[in-house]
Amino acid sequence: MKKDYIFTPGPTPVPHRVSMAQSKMIHHRSADFGELFSRVLEGLKYAFQTKNDIVVFASSGTGGLEAAVANCFSPGDKVAVFSGGKFGERFVEISKFFGLDVIEVAYEWGECANPSDCERVVAENPDLKGVMLTHSETSTGVVNDVEAFGKIVGETQALFVVDTISGLCAAPFKTDEWSVDVAVGGSQKGLMTPPGLAFVSVSEKAWQVVEKAKLPRYYFCFKAARKSFSKTPPQTPYTPAITLLQALDEAIKMIQEEGLEEVWARHALFARATRAGVEALGLELFAKDVSRASVVTSVVSPGDINSGDLVRLLRNRYGIFIAGGQSKLKGKIFRLGHVGYFDRYDIIVQLAAVEFGLKELGYHIELGSGVTAAMRVLHEG
Repeated sequence: MKKDYIFTPGPTPVPHRVSMAQSKMIHHRSADFGELFSRVLEGLKYAFQTKNDIVVFASSGTGGLEAAVANCFSPGDKVAVFSGGKFGERFVEISKFFGLDVIEVAYEWGECANPSDCERVVAENPDLKGVMLTHSETSTGVVNDVEAFGKIVGETQALFVVDTISGLCAAPFKTDEWSVDVAVGGSQKGLMTPPGLAFVSVSEKAWQVVEKAKLPRYYFCFKAARKSFSKTPPQTPYTPAITLLQALDEAIKMIQEEGLEEVWARHALFARATRAGVEALGLELFAKDVSRASVVTSVVSPGDINSGDLVRLLRNRYGIFIAGGQSKLKGKIFRLGHVGYFDRYDIIVQLAAVEFGLKELGYHIELGSGVTAAMRVLHEG
């Protein structure tokens, strides 16, 4: 018998009670849906740590990124995108697709974005309309310093737009306190819900810009969403992903029961334990020490082992789903997820599987050494 385990940084495992919440269908113009949607919107404000309006779309997180660009800018607007991985590059691609004048500040994959570069770019470009940053870059295992960037951008007229799709409810993120004008999240990461929902926090500063923005949008329209959400009870402009919203409602309840700071601390503990296990196996961590994420641990594949071979072996033989490298890192790194519905035993299972897989691929290790190191961290808490 082979039991499957999802240990990727997205989609992530879904709790049983969240799955069961999808078993009932309600109508999206009913009072029941209005009550559900009200709870979800308030719960998302808790997750984002904001008093701002939240808009919700039936899409993956990328739909939320596109919505952020399409609603907040006009053709030819100058924006700065700080990119150090696959998803930072996606912000660049979307911005260029919509005809924005993009200043790309690119970093080596595995490095975090430098706030001093933001200071320089802002000073050199007083006509800047937006600054875009990825909070948690899952392609490399890096978390960027959103707070430091927010202090800089918040003193300007530019909008601060942040992709926190994998970071939300996994690493500290404080929308209002950190002066984030537009924050994009997704359901399938720290919020422990199946893929298919994107949500965007929109500040009052951003709303003023949205009213004047001229890029085309129809389905992904902030103003249409806000108009429907402001009704009593709140509605959506178009048919929503009803069962996913029911699942998200239950997932938010679980997060509130645990407490957001406790959720952040749990993720940080699991990240430390995973890194300890990896290092005990003599493996190299890919992300630099100061920027390592609590969402995913990126590991350099040892020797001449192609990381794709390890990913396939674990999936096909052991039912363990981890992630390989993307784009320029394909075959070079593998990524161990610990975001969302994870407990300490999941960390042990994942590391044990990596040990089996590496051993089978010819890498010399002492079985149990990584697991033992991780258990020490987990025991000490």
